[in-house]
Amino acid sequence: MQTLYGIETIVTDHHEPLDELPNAIAVIDPKISGCKYPFCQLAGVGVVFKLIQAISITLNLEEKEYLKYLDLVCVGTISDIVPLIDENRVIAKLGLKLVQVTKNIGLKKLIETIGYEKIDSNTISFGIAPRVNACGRMGQEEEALKLFLSKDIKEVNVLTQKLNAYNKQRQETEKAIVKEALETIEKKQEANFPIIILAGENWHHGVIGIVSSKITENYFKPSILLSLEENIAKGSGRSIPGFDLHGALCKCSGYLEKYGGHEMAVGLSLKKEKLDEFKQAMIDYAKKMNIDEIVPVIYIDKQIDAKELAISTIKELELLEPFGEANKKPLFICRNLRIDSIRSLTEGKHLKLSLKDENQRIDAIGFNMGNLADEYLIGDKIDVVGTLEINSFNGKEQIQINLKDIMKSI
Repeated sequence: MQTLYGIETIVTDHHEPLDELPNAIAVIDPKISGCKYPFCQLAGVGVVFKLIQAISITLNLEEKEYLKYLDLVCVGTISDIVPLIDENRVIAKLGLKLVQVTKNIGLKKLIETIGYEKIDSNTISFGIAPRVNACGRMGQEEEALKLFLSKDIKEVNVLTQKLNAYNKQRQETEKAIVKEALETIEKKQEANFPIIILAGENWHHGVIGIVSSKITENYFKPSILLSLEENIAKGSGRSIPGFDLHGALCKCSGYLEKYGGHEMAVGLSLKKEKLDEFKQAMIDYAKKMNIDEIVPVIYIDKQIDAKELAISTIKELELLEPFGEANKKPLFICRNLRIDSIRSLTEGKHLKLSLKDENQRIDAIGFNMGNLADEYLIGDKIDVVGTLEINSFNGKEQIQINLKDIMKSI
């Protein structure tokens, strides 16, 4: 049996397995061919939880002995962006209730510091996950582990401050790489290719996956970003719906040293000397798969009139929580709204609108849409697509549309 430091080893994973599996006591992955487990979309933490559950049942332990970890399993499941359906939905739904009353002092303190009034999937995705992930991305993953294991409030306070600091450092590092990547794309006209593959000297491994996500979102093309270190190129990639990026790597695996992942996200490494050949092979494969025929689509759940918007309706929609992958917040389209005010926020990054329909006024916010502030004028009639939310300020609740797209009314 394979051992690690003299210890017999069990391997757990949730990614697509390669043909050859590790020689361990057991390799537990619901995506292994022939696996009879009825749900194959568990997050990595979910696979570990099921192993703990199986061991507990075998040892005749009470359910509370493993269910007490459901708060951390919930955080990991939502953070891993797996489909929130089937067993994942149960984990997230029940786990969020436990997060609200968590006895884990590290998790409790982290929630306090991020300042979210309401604990839901949004709190996990945009508050907790980035800070926990920042530790690993900045090479300090043990700090997050210590936070969740610590029983000392003083240590927890220090670790929480560190997590917030790592997150700021991650944001600054990410911003610098995004800037360099976008400049390279424009200079070398990389956006003309069906897949964008970029390499940079000593790009930080911990953040290039996030940068790849931003590039893919910006150009609606699969992207792979690689960090060049001596003779090795190592990095991450993100895809678009309809293009299997892991499948593409499998077809071009002859150029790679290592690779893994799934349809929408991959990790890989190759020798620097093979980079140009790999890039051309991926471009050729993407063309062969007619990737240019894939266009971005916004699936709208319902058209709604401004006069139908009500806080009570939005609160009813919250019953569909937890929202996430495969259970997105419902998208609504509202037509013929007049712009009453428009401006950009946060140094031109975000868009803030005040809209009117007859006598009704509606606020709207468009994150990362600040560039549109100069394309529309007060008085313009527009159609907007977005999710409905409640903006609470000074004890007052107001309806707000979180914008996904806007266009001038026809």
